Amino acid sequence: MLQKFELKGVHTTIDDALKQHVTDKIGRLDRYLPRHHRESVHAVVELKETKTKDKNQYVCNVTMHMPHDDINVKESGRSMYAAVDVVETKLKQLIQKYKDQHANGKVARHLAGRLRQTSTMLSDQDSFEAAG
Repeated sequence: MLQKFELKGVHTTIDDALKQHVTDKIGRLDRYLPRHHRESVHAVVELKETKTKDKNQYVCNVTMHMPHDDINVKESGRSMYAAVDVVETKLKQLIQKYKDQHANGKVARHLAGRLRQTSTMLSDQDSFEAAG
C-alpha cells in the first residue's frame, strides 16, 4: 500500500465503496514501483463529476510524485469506477516506463558480467580443444 495517498472529491461525494475501490486499484500500485522508491512516492487522486446537457461525465486525475519525476494521468468515463480502472492500467504502463528510464544499472552490469564470463569460458574451451 502506498504510504502517502490522498483522495479528493471535486463536485462529488466519495462513498465507502468508491473509496475502497480507489484504494484497491491505485493504492496498491506500489508493487510495480522500484523497492528503493516505495517509501517516497506520494499519490494524489482527484475524482471530479461534471454535468453536461444530457449526461454526467466523471473524471479521475492521478498525480504520482516520484523521486526523479512526476507521473500525471487523467481519464474520463461514464462512471467513476470505469475511469479509475482505465487510470490504473495507464499508470502501470507509465510506472514500467519510469523503471526502465531510472534503473540503477545493476541488471545491465550483471548481464554484461555473465556474458564476459561465458565468452572467456568458451575461448578457454576452444584453446583446450586445439591443444589436445
